[in-house]
Amino acid sequence: MLDYSPIGFFDSGYGGLTVLKEVQKLMPEYDYLYLGDNARAPYGTRSSEVVFEYTWEAVQTLFNKGCDLVVLACNTASAKALRRIQQEKLIDYPEKRVLGVVRPSAEIVGDFSLNNNIVILGTNGTIASNAYIEEFSLLSPKTLVNQYACPLWVPLIENNEYRTPEGIAFIKNDIDKVLRFYPNSDVILLGCTHYPILQNIIEDLVPNHIKVVSQGDIVAKSLMSYLERHKWLADLLSRKGRTSYLTTENPGTFEELASLILDINVKAKHIKLNSWH
Repeated sequence: MLDYSPIGFFDSGYGGLTVLKEVQKLMPEYDYLYLGDNARAPYGTRSSEVVFEYTWEAVQTLFNKGCDLVVLACNTASAKALRRIQQEKLIDYPEKRVLGVVRPSAEIVGDFSLNNNIVILGTNGTIASNAYIEEFSLLSPKTLVNQYACPLWVPLIENNEYRTPEGIAFIKNDIDKVLRFYPNSDVILLGCTHYPILQNIIEDLVPNHIKVVSQGDIVAKSLMSYLERHKWLADLLSRKGRTSYLTTENPGTFEELASLILDINVKAKHIKLNSWH
């Protein structure tokens, strides 16, 4: 086995760190390599073709860095690019796997609702893709899935403005609309990996009977189960408990916010992704 074959994590920005944090808690022995395309974030307003191109560039980069398994820790990339990458691109990489975050959530979140009525909050791209509607119809057909796009939330997080009075007012405005539009829903799924950073704020804004669900723990348990079922892949992965971070933006800026999210001292390196844009 190669000395270094980390599990790759990709997100358009910082959100995937919320998933990585939970995976590290559950499986601390593995090596991890995180890539944030912060220079081109957010992805939520971009076309499917651009999201696919950007995501595939990142996946190839992680492959070239030794990753045999890559997790798209980004709902927009999972919704708009994952299936196409799996069907069109992995033919040339038979021993590599790319997984997403939409399906693991759809497999389990319906069980959290007492009345089978939930709301998915996500970016414009994730909501417009209807990826959650499709997955829930297959995996939890009894669940009524409502959707609401929160396009301002990712920029608030990326710019570290979400705790300002103005930022909280934007979040409250969206939550008030969700409660008004979908009064019977008792579960809110944070269908963007950035949104758990806002979880405490959101929980303060909703009634106590509404459960606010983040994806990190769900994806972590799903990934552990996947590796148990695919031992050949688990055997390829290196296990020395190391984690490295790459960003397409300024490393210092990334380190500051990533350190806050992960509650550790993060050191990052800059990387440039090839692009036709």
